[in-house]
Amino acid sequence: MPLSQYSSNFRPFSKSSSANLLQAAADPYRSSDWYALWFARVKLRIDPAFTTILQRGLVPDGSRLLDLGCGQGLLASSLLAAQTLANRGCWSGEWSPPPNLVSIKGIDSVPLDIHRAQQALGKQVDFKVADICTADFGQADTIVILDVLHYIDFQAQEDVLRRVKQALPINGKLILRVGNAAGGIWFKASYWYDRMVWFVRVRKDNPLYCRTLDNWLATLADMGFTTEQVQLNRGVSLSNTLLLATNTGL
Repeated sequence: MPLSQYSSNFRPFSKSSSANLLQAAADPYRSSDWYALWFARVKLRIDPAFTTILQRGLVPDGSRLLDLGCGQGLLASSLLAAQTLANRGCWSGEWSPPPNLVSIKGIDSVPLDIHRAQQALGKQVDFKVADICTADFGQADTIVILDVLHYIDFQAQEDVLRRVKQALPINGKLILRVGNAAGGIWFKASYWYDRMVWFVRVRKDNPLYCRTLDNWLATLADMGFTTEQVQLNRGVSLSNTLLLATNTGL
C-alpha cells in the first residue's frame, strides 16, 4: 500500500523546534507527580506518533477531537503545546499551523492516568474514566486510538470501530496505530513491551489480541473506511503502523 500523502515531501523539524515542542508538552506534568513528568519526557521523546500527527497535519482544523485510551493525556498536551507555540510565533514555518480545536476529550479506563491528565491539563481537556468498550463516544470529527485495540478481544475491537464510525461524520477521521502480527521479531518485541507496560499501569497481566496489518486494513474497509498508511517520524515504532482512516459513510 502506498504511503499517505501526509508522509511525502516533508522534512523533519529542526532539533530546536522539536525540542521546544516536546518540552512544552511535558512541562504541564510538573503539576502532577514525579512519575507523570518522567513518563511524559521519555514517552514524548522516543515515541514518534505525537510529532508525526502534528507535523503531517493529520488532525483537521476545527475538529472535535476524541482520544480513546488517552492514558495521561500526552496527545492532548502535545496539541495544546503546539497551539501555544504557534500563538507565540515559535512554530516552524515548514509545516502547516497546528489545528485550532473546538474541543478535546479523552477516555481511559485507568483512574490514576486520568487523575494525572487532569492535574496537568486542568479544564482545557474533558477527561473521563471509562471503558472504551462501553463508553458513550458522543460526536467527534477526529478520533484517535493509539496502541489500544489489541488489549481487547477481536469482537470488542470491531464493536469499538463500529461505534467510532457512528460517532464520526462523513469524511471524519480516525487516526489509529496498530501492531502488525506479521512483523516478525519487531512485532514480538512490541508484543512483550506492551504486556509489560500494561502490567506496570494496572498491576495485572492481560493477553493481547493482535492482527496482521492486512487484516486491520480489510476490517476497516469492510466497515466503510478508506485507509492510508502514514510514515512515522524517527523514533521507537517497532512493528507499529500509523493509519489514517476516513469515514466514507458507506
